[in-house]
Amino acid sequence: MTQRMIQSMEILQLAQQQLEQRIDQELEQNPVLELEFTAESEEPEGEIADTSTPGEHEQELRFGEEGTDCDEFSLAEEFARNYDDTIDEAPIRSQNWLEDQQAYIADTFANIAEPAETLQSHLERQLDWLDISESVRTAALWIIHNLEPSGYFTLSLEEWPTGVDPDIEDEGDIFSLTQADFEDALAIIQRFEPVGVGAKDLRECLLLQIDLASPHAEVLRQMITSCLGDISANRLPGVAKKIGYSLEAVQGAVAELRQFNPRPGAMFGARSAAVVIPDIFVEKTESGQYAVRIEHGRTPQLRISDYYKGLMANKNTDKETKAYIQTKVGSARWLIGAIEQRRETLLKISQAVVDKQVDFFDKGLLGLKPLKMQQIADIVGMHVTTVSRACEDKWISSPRGVFPLRQFFVGGLQTSDGGENVANDVVRLKLQELIAKEDKKEPLSDDALVKMLEEEGIQVARRTIVKYRQILGIPNSRGRKQWEV
Repeated sequence: MTQRMIQSMEILQLAQQQLEQRIDQELEQNPVLELEFTAESEEPEGEIADTSTPGEHEQELRFGEEGTDCDEFSLAEEFARNYDDTIDEAPIRSQNWLEDQQAYIADTFANIAEPAETLQSHLERQLDWLDISESVRTAALWIIHNLEPSGYFTLSLEEWPTGVDPDIEDEGDIFSLTQADFEDALAIIQRFEPVGVGAKDLRECLLLQIDLASPHAEVLRQMITSCLGDISANRLPGVAKKIGYSLEAVQGAVAELRQFNPRPGAMFGARSAAVVIPDIFVEKTESGQYAVRIEHGRTPQLRISDYYKGLMANKNTDKETKAYIQTKVGSARWLIGAIEQRRETLLKISQAVVDKQVDFFDKGLLGLKPLKMQQIADIVGMHVTTVSRACEDKWISSPRGVFPLRQFFVGGLQTSDGGENVANDVVRLKLQELIAKEDKKEPLSDDALVKMLEEEGIQVARRTIVKYRQILGIPNSRGRKQWEV
């Protein structure tokens, strides 16, 4: 593959947000490339007669009415300088262009998520409210900054005062602290929110979360101390016998235990969910068909600068300058073509996918059909790797919701009557439905689930049921059993 072919495939693979970033990068690096002007734009047209006096061809830059937000305008002005290194030589862009950039920049800054609060900052804020000695405060800060991401404090007593943490300001001489300072500090931290923080292991984490006012407090303490394995295996009658409480009391305590958090620190400092920007939109037409359109409103419209076209046409422009401009014009034309090719390729592939999955858009997940990328490649006349790249990180917005395009490519199982295959996702959904409707006092075994699916025309092996249960986080029949009191 040539370098241009490789770059074209890269453009095809980019998600919408990545494409916007790539275009911004190209605008900065290629002076002949510029954003398309609106219909009302007053950008000068025609050949530039004399490059030595570009000021004659500049438009007046109007700053707007009094009261214009200076900060926003400064951002747009800075963007203009970065956008084109030759801004002092080329005609100044029209007011319409600057207004477009103001809106673009304001939208960009408005969508920047604030950094998530860390576990350390959350605990330090609670520590600031306490009236404690400086030695205990210093020890507490050291412990806070040595917590695991889960919120556990797993260092042994011998490892506690090991050195100064550079992230802690004014921490003092940590080597002068006593063992009692660290023990007092840890006891304080274990009373902080989130409950369970500072524990050395899962058992201690759960014990710290027991509400002493709960009627199940003592049952919980004994269960957590000696029966965690039996609880995870749902051997509740054995637990009741072991700790000397009724089965009803144990069931009530287990229900409360399910509300505990085994990793209290995990809720802090997590990455924000990525913003999903659909490339593809599916709409139902008046005739009942599903039509696909490709979102291009967010994609900046590009063109080659008339100013540089004029330089190329001007007989006074030296050969070296013309050669440079010609190279940049070639790159610009390639990028514009690659973006358009990306749009056309996405349109063909997504329409073919929608046509194959019409039942999904009509009926929901139960209408999903098995579909391979090779099938779509054959329909649109492209190589399967092209289809794969085009579907990478692309999202489709439809009346059913927003989905990754790859979700529509699913494997399937043969029906018992030799008819049409059933998508794996449909099998998993039916499995969930069967388990949701079962008698929890006598839950269905995996063999029973196999037979019930066969009755619905779906042939599936027992090991497949086990695999799907594990994927869905559903325990086996013993784990789902509700014991009678």
